[in-house]
Amino acid sequence: MRRGIGATALIAGLALAATACGSDSDDARSGADGKIEGTVTYWDTSNDGEKATFKKIAEDFEKKHPKVDVKYVHVNFGDANQKFKNAAGGNSGAPDVMRTEVAWVADFANLGYLAPLDGTPALDNASDYLETAAGSTRFEGKTYAVPQVTDTLGLFYNKRLLKKAGVGVPTSFAELKKNAAKIKDRTGATALYLRGDDPYWFLPYLYGEGGDLIDTEHKKVTVDDRPGVRALATMKDLVDSKAAVTDSSDGQENGIKAFQDGDVAMIIDGPWDIALAREGKEFKDGDKDDNLGVAPVPAGSKAQGSPQGGWNLSVYAGTKNMRAAQEFAKYMSSAEVQARTTEELSLLPTRKSVYEKDAVKKNEMVEFFRPAVAKAVQRPWIAEGNSLFEPIRVGVDGVLAGGKSPAAAAEGTGDKFRKLLKGYH
Repeated sequence: MRRGIGATALIAGLALAATACGSDSDDARSGADGKIEGTVTYWDTSNDGEKATFKKIAEDFEKKHPKVDVKYVHVNFGDANQKFKNAAGGNSGAPDVMRTEVAWVADFANLGYLAPLDGTPALDNASDYLETAAGSTRFEGKTYAVPQVTDTLGLFYNKRLLKKAGVGVPTSFAELKKNAAKIKDRTGATALYLRGDDPYWFLPYLYGEGGDLIDTEHKKVTVDDRPGVRALATMKDLVDSKAAVTDSSDGQENGIKAFQDGDVAMIIDGPWDIALAREGKEFKDGDKDDNLGVAPVPAGSKAQGSPQGGWNLSVYAGTKNMRAAQEFAKYMSSAEVQARTTEELSLLPTRKSVYEKDAVKKNEMVEFFRPAVAKAVQRPWIAEGNSLFEPIRVGVDGVLAGGKSPAAAAEGTGDKFRKLLKGYH
């Protein structure tokens, strides 16, 4: 929701008060010897396949700065946004640094909860960042985060199952539906696991029909235009025809398990789940990369498109450890750390220089996902951007599980958008 001048002024005052009061962490400062010291509390929102690596990387900061104590806290992605808002808004318990989803930055910055990073140690070698990744860190002319990981969605597929079925990797949802019966008859597996519980997964269907959520230039809601209706109809048709299975909850866990076990031949997913996929029985024996394939998300009737995603590192405006927090954000977004996460987790770097490293160039998943990210569709980096996803989730669930027509669900989603976006028609 857009805020008036009075509300904005109030938020700015709260942000200044928060900065003065600080977080619950110990004070951090530069000692007499110039070394950084104190405590940095870090909230990490990575998934189960990534968190052990990120914990080790975060704690390795202490080797570079022995007088700094890093307190690593893993926070579930689904809880992290509201948990941070509660802590920052109450000026109690907020972390010094947080791994923030790209859509959260503008929202948190608008509320006054993030420290601007322009001209600080955190924003190191800024020209090295991919422009698409850096775009999500900016709000109203200031930089409120540093890019850590960029991503988009791709089609993970089981090479063995598709070969056994005698079908190729689908380039469109229509082709996927056409070949679903062969896959089921010849392998016993369902063609696709369709994520119906997370609105982010709606976007490839919307882009595939030539649509978008909103038109920021003309202040127009577009999610309920004809492409939005067709997108919901495509999802419903895949499920109704049994070309896909879906779940209204726990789609992340259930979907990746079904793919790991070979119960489904394909799943639309991102680089963050590569490590988890490889832990499954279908992919872990022998050369664990051999049976896992990745291709572009199938096209709709008009186009092929996938959303830009990723993660940034933000510094809490109220931290008492500003210098140490800035240095920690700089380290976690450094070329050294990004090369490490690419090697160990196949995550996509946000720094151009990292893509020039031999080990990164040879990474099979980077080879696919880098051009996919370059073509990814930019999301609207507005303060209300993250709030748009809940109406989408409700609309998708209404179609897939609630018996709503695609037209009615699209109309309801558009109406909710207009209530959230003042001035949009």
